[in-house]
Amino acid sequence: MASLNVGNLGAFLREQRRTAQLSLRQLAEAAGVSNPYLSQIERGLRKPSAEILQQLAKALRISAETLYVQAGILDERQAASGVEVQTAIRTDPSLNEKQKQVLLQIYDSFRKENGYGSTDPGAAPAGDVPGHG
Repeated sequence: MASLNVGNLGAFLREQRRTAQLSLRQLAEAAGVSNPYLSQIERGLRKPSAEILQQLAKALRISAETLYVQAGILDERQAASGVEVQTAIRTDPSLNEKQKQVLLQIYDSFRKENGYGSTDPGAAPAGDVPGHG
């Protein structure tokens, strides 16, 4: 069983929290976890679940994949591929096909802008995105 990289994760979380100018208490409240529990995570004493990491990521406004990589749950190559996000969009039953295509185009354009390249090399060229440009 792979061990979680909790020490590095804790330092990374602390850095992200400080960058976001949040106190430990503010982040704990925003993520729905207790202040002592978050403190233990930051000090590398606790191993948070993927669900807790997702809540922390949402509160910090960063991707959950980033925290999963820091925790050793997800390989960096998998996170960089964008496959999980793409799959989530494509399989979301609450979106219609047009909405899915627009979201995928926007996501792809952001990835390209940030130097990650296309998530879907077989996709049709992007058309006009409503309200974009």
